[in-house]
Amino acid sequence: MAALLITADGMIASPDGGRTRLLAPGFVRAADGVITEVGEGRPAGADVSLDGGLLAPGLVDLQVNGFYGHDFADADERAWHEVVTRLPGTGVTAFLPTFITAPVAEQAAALRRTQDLLPNLPETTARVLGVHLEGPFLSPRRKGAHNAAHLTDPTPDAIAALLETGLVRLVTLAPERAGALDAVRTLTEAGVLVSVGHSDATAAQAEAAADAGARMVTHLFNAQSGLDHRAPGVAAQALTDARLAPGLILDLVHVAPVMARLAFAAAPGRIVLVTDAASAAGMPPGRYDLGGEPIELPAQGPPRRADGTIAGSALRLDEAVGNAIALGIDPVAAVDAASRVPADLIGRRDLGRIAPGARADLTWLGPDHRARRTWIGGQEPREGGS
Repeated sequence: MAALLITADGMIASPDGGRTRLLAPGFVRAADGVITEVGEGRPAGADVSLDGGLLAPGLVDLQVNGFYGHDFADADERAWHEVVTRLPGTGVTAFLPTFITAPVAEQAAALRRTQDLLPNLPETTARVLGVHLEGPFLSPRRKGAHNAAHLTDPTPDAIAALLETGLVRLVTLAPERAGALDAVRTLTEAGVLVSVGHSDATAAQAEAAADAGARMVTHLFNAQSGLDHRAPGVAAQALTDARLAPGLILDLVHVAPVMARLAFAAAPGRIVLVTDAASAAGMPPGRYDLGGEPIELPAQGPPRRADGTIAGSALRLDEAVGNAIALGIDPVAAVDAASRVPADLIGRRDLGRIAPGARADLTWLGPDHRARRTWIGGQEPREGGS
């Protein structure tokens, strides 16, 4: 693979492999798909010279239910091919496809189908880092758009069935359910990241989940107990417990701007920007599918169930970064929340950073913070997104 030298007016990078900062201007060299050098300035002989905007690490999304009209839970190989090929057009170079609540046997079958088709996906597309199971071990009181009929306790047999393929990388569960803390320990020992979500837990119960090994909170403030000053819940624990990384859907509808600013201020370096994108993402208004049930994408705002319940989002991750910056969040913190922080959470320190030794996964965000060009392993995908 040929060497690559990119120079940029501004670059979010970790030149010494440590603290992320803005280099203006900056450069990155890569060879054989890996970053070999990062520094300040604009050396001569660049293969690519970027004017304006920011060169950032490839974005990492830990919660993608679907995109471009396809729901991952029942998508065929052609659908997977389209999504992984087009996602880099949004700046995303690695992600966790997310399967929402379904009977355990159906989820296990979906995992087996996914295991069979992943080797057939093309190279130089968005990296599939595993699977995120959002349910079925959730609270019926905080079910959101999930089907209450399929919610259940995380029994040892259920956990074993879902771990069989080795694809599961992240599990969202409600720690107040019977057997949940034992499940957190089992999953953590198996190398699975556990996230507290769709939960009516008290702060103390969320703290017990962190004691057992949980390290994330799914879509902060949404479908969870909150910030009541006499009865603090999951959101309060998420913002004050340094062990927990709160996910944040920053489409400015799921979470109001003032609450997003609160989250970044209360949990610096821990916020994880996610899309929670549904199959409606990247598509025109109309009817789509989430977890086998219909959702409607209006002309403005996120998709919803027939009863008005928000059902995922139509958000792009580069758009979430731009929204954070527009709210006054430092660009370094905003980019970190969509790259380095999620990559570190799932143990992929070779991703989500522009640093020597990391994968050469990069995205150029224009002045409007939309992805203009993307590289995966130092190569631009053959097919781009919209």
